[in-house]
Amino acid sequence: MLGLLCVPLALVGGGRTAVFDGVLEVHGGLLARILKGRIPVIRSCAAMTLGHVVIGQDRRSLEFTREHERVHVRQYELWGPFFIPAYLMASLIAWLRGRHPYLENPFERAAYRESGL
Repeated sequence: MLGLLCVPLALVGGGRTAVFDGVLEVHGGLLARILKGRIPVIRSCAAMTLGHVVIGQDRRSLEFTREHERVHVRQYELWGPFFIPAYLMASLIAWLRGRHPYLENPFERAAYRESGL
């Protein structure tokens, strides 16, 4: 449901939506501005997964990150509503250990490893 809340942010300002391999991909519009510099800790990102919805800056970003983000979709399927708290806790633990909260997050490490990025 959280991912669906992002759809209006994309559509305001000319964004687009499409379904690709059973996943709703949303990009552009106000959503692109948010992803380009207002994400805590990592500041900007090309794409982000929220359940079965992947939000991206633009179509090219979604294409480039598709395999990586599909790993996160599978993680959401496995963890269900516990995914976001578990992800945030993993980032907090990494940060408390003096490591990068994004790059050293085990969910991200798995997504990078499995996607080959």
